[in-house]
Amino acid sequence: MCDTCGCSSDGGAVIYRPGDASYHVHVDNDGHGHHQHHDSEGHEHSHGRQVALEQDVLLQNNLLAERNRGYFEAKHVLAINFLSSPGSGKTTLLEKTIPQIKPHHRVSVIEGDQQTTRDAERIQALGVPVLQVNTGTGCHLDARMVNRAVMEMGLAENSLLCIENVGNLVCPALFDLGEAMKIVVISVTEGDDKPLKYPTMFVEADACILNKTDLLPYVPFDAGVCRDNALKVNRKLEWFELSAATGEGFDVWIEWLKSKLKKE
Repeated sequence: MCDTCGCSSDGGAVIYRPGDASYHVHVDNDGHGHHQHHDSEGHEHSHGRQVALEQDVLLQNNLLAERNRGYFEAKHVLAINFLSSPGSGKTTLLEKTIPQIKPHHRVSVIEGDQQTTRDAERIQALGVPVLQVNTGTGCHLDARMVNRAVMEMGLAENSLLCIENVGNLVCPALFDLGEAMKIVVISVTEGDDKPLKYPTMFVEADACILNKTDLLPYVPFDAGVCRDNALKVNRKLEWFELSAATGEGFDVWIEWLKSKLKKE
């Protein structure tokens, strides 16, 4: 798990309100923040000890994820965890999606990145509540970070919460945040074998969005092959092909999302 990817809890995570340099909430490691499973002797432990430690980390995370899930369900909040590798277009997707949902439902956003508030600032320009969670050297959001952000933000009843996770196709797949759905975003610039190379992400996902379809004429990418590979890994996966840049294919995606919000 994170033992091989460089994820560290040093310093914990920090939550920012975009545009307000004086505001931040430090989510520390004494039970109020990012998981801690590294120490100075971590590489000396046996494989069995590492596995036990990882299981404990996930257990603690999952307990809090269930608390988050109960909160979301009680308030009829549809929480969606958007996951991808860096640069697949998650933020642009949200920039194009939120204006079409906002007239009908309240929307809030949690932005996850290792550093900067750039993405939160882009979302703030849409006029919706947003908090930025900077994970430092951490490679994913966890349930405690989301819990703290939600408590700081407050959520409207019958609303949509978009959680944009840190760009990474490995660790974020393992950490339940209490969300109703995981949606993995991939792009035609990445390779049509991505679902086979990162199967856990696609197994855990409820839907996959293939983004940047406007670039298909210019890249060696076969959308049909990618879809087949994704369905080999997860035959129940919902599949969307669109371009967040041009709006091509957006109607199907928006109608599907609206149908999920109606159920809340």
